[in-house]
This record gives sequence, structure tokens and C-alpha cells, in this order.
Amino acid sequence: MADGMRHHDHGRPVVFLHGWTMDGSVFSNQCERLQPRFRCLLAPDLPGHGANRGGDPTLEGAVRMLRDLIDRRDISGAVLIGWSLGAAVAWRYMAEHGPRGVAGMISVDMSPKLINEDGWSLGLRGKDADACRATTDRLRDHWAASVPAIAAGMFADRRGAADFSAETAAEKIAANDPAAMVSMWASLLVADARATVAALPIPLLAMHGRSSRVYAAETARWLARSAPEGKCLEFKNSGHSPHLEEPDAFAEAVTGFSNSL
Repeated sequence: MADGMRHHDHGRPVVFLHGWTMDGSVFSNQCERLQPRFRCLLAPDLPGHGANRGGDPTLEGAVRMLRDLIDRRDISGAVLIGWSLGAAVAWRYMAEHGPRGVAGMISVDMSPKLINEDGWSLGLRGKDADACRATTDRLRDHWAASVPAIAAGMFADRRGAADFSAETAAEKIAANDPAAMVSMWASLLVADARATVAALPIPLLAMHGRSSRVYAAETARWLARSAPEGKCLEFKNSGHSPHLEEPDAFAEAVTGFSNSL
């Protein structure tokens, strides 16, 4: 889904940024639910993902794409929703461009720093620098074998969600260029948005799934405490992908957050 469609002259714009190895179509169910409530809904494919095979598959490349989208569509007052990788893109955008075009942000099951180290334990579950290096090597050398585990890790139930199975997720993941995925992964590993979150100039709602296999619930609570205007919201029946696992509740939460801005 390279672009959205304008529906009304009222309501805010919404920009969805998808997770690593996915694409913008993963938010189709949300767009269907939210169409009557928002002016326009945009869910671009980030560089290297989906139909966007050009560009630079790094956080920097994704930020340039987001900046160009906001400028080209003359977006203002938007709700920026970043799931996993998408949240990292949103935080980097804020660090480089401030709240240009954006009134509020929702992060969905993401940490501002993925690698755990002394003094920081809210990154990827069980992943210190050595473990992350080993994962990078495995992704680079054995991509096809890594796909099922990536897909299963998206959900509380390893089989997936009612309308988006782990098998469907695996098909999307496998369709990507492995080199581009490793490039984006490596870019994520060196990111540290903690200072950005602490100075965030817009409200932040940190969503997370209670049964996430990727990040601990305390990560979202840390985001809510650290952002100047932060709150967190837990989805009790979700893992890493509450927009897929509890789509109706997710859409209601987006609407409520938008109405609060």
C-alpha cells in the first residue's frame, strides 16, 4: 500500500509505519475500520519492503521517505503510528525534523534501544550485543530458515491472528530481499532513541501486547514514564501485533488518542 486515499474534509490524517519484514498492507484492516473517522490514511511501504524495492533500506532512508511523503501530501496535524521498526523511524524523524506535520505519535510494541547492556534491559528479550551479532549472522547466512521464527514471533498464538495467519506473515517475509532486510536490521541495532523520547514534543501513546515475544511490558511503561506527555496501553490478548490480533480494540484506541489531541 504505497499511498492512502482522501475520504473527508474533517478529521486528522493518519500515517501508519509498518514493522520490519512487513509492508503497508498489514494495516489494511485498520484502514477499513478507521476510514469514516479520519481525513486520510496513509500506509507506505518502507524502503526495501513490499513494493518499495528502491531507496535506502536503513532508518535514515526510511526517514527521508517519511519526510518526503509528509511534504508531498502537505500533511499537518497527523497521528503517526509506528509499529516496531515503524516506531524507530518515527522517533528518528522527530529527532531530525521535530513535530513537522505531526500532532501525536503511537508506538506499537517497540523499544527505543534494541541491544541490552549494563543499565538497560528493555531491549529485545534476551538479546545482548553478542546475541544480536549472532542473529545478524544467522539472518545473513540462513535467511530462509529464519523466516518461520520471525513470523511466529509476531503473535501471542504462534499460528497467528484470525485474519492474518503466521503462514501469511511468512509469505510476506520471504518475499523480501534478504540483503535489504539485513541492512535495515543492522540499522535498527545501532539506534538509540531514549534521549529523543525524553524530549518528545508531542504526546506519545505506547501500545504493547501483554504476551509479546519481542519486548517486555515494562518497555512500554518506560516509554510512558519517559516521554513528557506519555501514556501506555496494554492489549491483553495480543503479542507483538495488536493491530492484527485485536483490530477492533486497536482502532478504538487510535480514535480515542486522536480525539485527545
